[in-house]
Amino acid sequence: MLEHFCECYFNLSGLILCPVLGSIILLFIPNSRIRLIRLIGLCASLITFLYSLALWIQFDPSTAKFQFVESLRWLPYENINLYMGIDGISLFFVILTTFLIPICILVGWSGMRSFGKEYIIAFLICEFLMIAVFCMLDLLLFYVFFESVLIPMFIIIGVWGSRQRKIKAAYQFFLYTLLGSVFMLLAILLILFQTGTTDLQILLTTEFSERRQIFLWIAFFASFAVKVPMVPVHIWLPEAHVEAPTAGSVILAGILLKLGTYGFLRFSIPMFPEATLCFTPFIYTLSAIAIIYTSLTTLRQIDLKKIIAYSSVAHMNLVTIGMFSLNIQGIGGSILLMLSHGLVSSALFLCVGVLYDRHKTRLVRYYGGLVSTMPNFSTIFFFFTLANMSLPGTSSFIGEFLILVGAFQRNSLVATLAALGMILGAAYSLWLYNRVVSGNLKPDFLHKFSDLNGREVLIFIPFLVGVVWMGVYPKVFLDCMHTSVSNLVQHGKFH
Repeated sequence: MLEHFCECYFNLSGLILCPVLGSIILLFIPNSRIRLIRLIGLCASLITFLYSLALWIQFDPSTAKFQFVESLRWLPYENINLYMGIDGISLFFVILTTFLIPICILVGWSGMRSFGKEYIIAFLICEFLMIAVFCMLDLLLFYVFFESVLIPMFIIIGVWGSRQRKIKAAYQFFLYTLLGSVFMLLAILLILFQTGTTDLQILLTTEFSERRQIFLWIAFFASFAVKVPMVPVHIWLPEAHVEAPTAGSVILAGILLKLGTYGFLRFSIPMFPEATLCFTPFIYTLSAIAIIYTSLTTLRQIDLKKIIAYSSVAHMNLVTIGMFSLNIQGIGGSILLMLSHGLVSSALFLCVGVLYDRHKTRLVRYYGGLVSTMPNFSTIFFFFTLANMSLPGTSSFIGEFLILVGAFQRNSLVATLAALGMILGAAYSLWLYNRVVSGNLKPDFLHKFSDLNGREVLIFIPFLVGVVWMGVYPKVFLDCMHTSVSNLVQHGKFH
């Protein structure tokens, strides 16, 4: 009875429209009613999260087919229709998105004095666009939503950013990611003229010639590599993180970095298998260089946010190594590490946000001895530092272990270099924690000391639960994605 009810009433269009309805309601509420605005924004995002959990309960992990598929005639003359559906690969990205948005609204609960209503609307619109990206099964519409996510993020960084250079950082973020995506649009038009459709389900059964595959793969790579970001197109990320508000950094690290890797998994690898095999050594080389280079760069940073931003680049390039190992362990591990990074990196940015709210600086040299004045904060910061360096029992360990297993089967040298990145990861994580929490207090620079308040503790609890759950019992997540991942490997004949 319950299953029948869920099938009738829970679908993807309802999930996508929840944040849109919330933002429309907010438009009609005067700016002076800020408490009501916050409450409605939080309720809309929480309803969306619960809705996504209902879809997870309904999800059938035994099939590799797309589920909850919906279609709508959009451009019938060009044979472009709005197709939506999710499988084991995209399910958890949708849930991660709906999980992080209520947190972002809570983070700005008391801090957003100016444009409070617009701040919440920007995040709800961002949520709508990101869920749509993970659900779209039409190439052109995927591109439309993939690029549209830039608009609310550009506004969030440009309006609510923290320093004088926020406008420059917003433009850099926007132009870098837009420039790469132009090539992808040209590739989509080429596919449309050759096959007469942009429906992913049809294109997965279409065979392209090897020369055509290589050209299309490079065009898609230009777009996705900037979003990952891969070296050398990673420059926009540290700048955007430093200037973005805390909630903006959470979305950047938690979801936006996953759009590129998701694009590889959903389009590049299954649609162009021969080109993927051809370019695998190229990806391995770029990723291995990125892991070691950005880990060493992290050790030289003096800004708390830049340290976490560069560590994000290293982790995401480890993900690309896992994806292009083209076996079940590597791809499954890369999805798990993406989810784990979405939790751990977001939580670390929240920790930096807590310090910035109190002391209005992010420079490492001003901090020290916080364990004596902020013991609760120091404990939580320590836990997420351990998770960031992939301690066994935390979510990152399972993902990185599976990636190394998958990479070792394909290329033992690359797996060794990736493991070296993990050692460097432990070095910069412990170095950062030691500088901030241990040692002597610096009363010349820091005056007001207050530990975490109730709202901040409430924000961290779901992250703690998620990281431990994925680290101790990853079977729940791996079971849901296993059939889709094995189908991807068999479809490309990679095994």
